[in-house]
Amino acid sequence: MLKVLVPSDGSASSQCAVRHVISECGKHRALDIHLLNVQPPFSKFISDHSSGEGRMEFHREQARQALAPARQLLDSAGIAYTVHCEVGDRVDCIVETARRLQCDAIVMGTARKSSLVRLVENSVTNQVLERTSVPVEVIAGEAASRLERVGIPAGVGTGAGLLALWMAAN
Repeated sequence: MLKVLVPSDGSASSQCAVRHVISECGKHRALDIHLLNVQPPFSKFISDHSSGEGRMEFHREQARQALAPARQLLDSAGIAYTVHCEVGDRVDCIVETARRLQCDAIVMGTARKSSLVRLVENSVTNQVLERTSVPVEVIAGEAASRLERVGIPAGVGTGAGLLALWMAAN
């Protein structure tokens, strides 16, 4: 039985990864599925002025809400899974959880973005691919928004042009 880690933040892209895992289960593959949600830690200021149990309860509730769509998909398909909630850096937690659980694969959903946007951003998916020895299957989610397809490349191009003009003037 293959052990698969499916990080999910509740986004439409992460739901695409869950749908992919469900279709793999339907293709005669026995999978041990582990859903993971990673919550960002609170700042030191908030940590200093709140109880540890209160913070953990908040993180559990946020994880429950984020995982609800993925859990609903898996429950509807009648597929068993285990839920995990971690607090910390998303990449560190995904890589460490996959190692700790001895996963055979990580299945991640990602939004479709232009090559320029992928070059500029330092996405969680890219970082996980760089830092884990566990095979990662990346499932393309929904198409990028119009802002990401047009606005960001135009902004980067304008910024590069202005930088070139400034450098030529100085």
